[in-house]
Amino acid sequence: MSQVAAMHPSVEPAESPLTPESWGKLGMWVFLAGDAMSFGALLAAYGVLRYGSIDWPVPSSILGINLTALMTFLLICSSLTMVFALVAIQRGDQAGLRKFLALTVLCGLIFLGMQAYEWTHLIHEGLGFTANKWGASLFGTTFFAITGFHGAHVTGGVIYLSCYLIQALRGHSKPGVANEIEIAALYWHFVDLVWILVFTFVYLV
Repeated sequence: MSQVAAMHPSVEPAESPLTPESWGKLGMWVFLAGDAMSFGALLAAYGVLRYGSIDWPVPSSILGINLTALMTFLLICSSLTMVFALVAIQRGDQAGLRKFLALTVLCGLIFLGMQAYEWTHLIHEGLGFTANKWGASLFGTTFFAITGFHGAHVTGGVIYLSCYLIQALRGHSKPGVANEIEIAALYWHFVDLVWILVFTFVYLV
């Protein structure tokens, strides 16, 4: 290789098609692929345990479907505001970025508050991690494990987006921030999509 370069100085070595920006996106996609397997395993385990149980309760008779439907609507709205935040920074609109990032973070915080209320209410009613007065004890185990795992992701997403919001509020704009917001948006959309699956399989089916 070096001999060829020495004989032909005009020949430049081929550059990697991956830029620092695309490396960041690739890293996020790899992380999300692994995370999708984790959620898939949890939901598959839930399905197997439910199918094999003779006293599995009907989720809609225990869980607050109306409250959870509102939580789902909030996350869908937050995906939309995340799209608007990305469009704003791509246009160089710092005010729009601040506004829509703040709305996205607010939706995430309200979601977490509603989930905390839901958990508190269900625990007070008699649903525990290893106990369930309505039937199979594993119902409580799987419910808290799946929704808690997702709640941890929402918490991480809120912190993640809040860091960019603080930077935007301070007026700290750096090259490549639009790409970083796009990567953060990938994570947030994934969290929202997973919740729709959780809502469908754990609450409705």
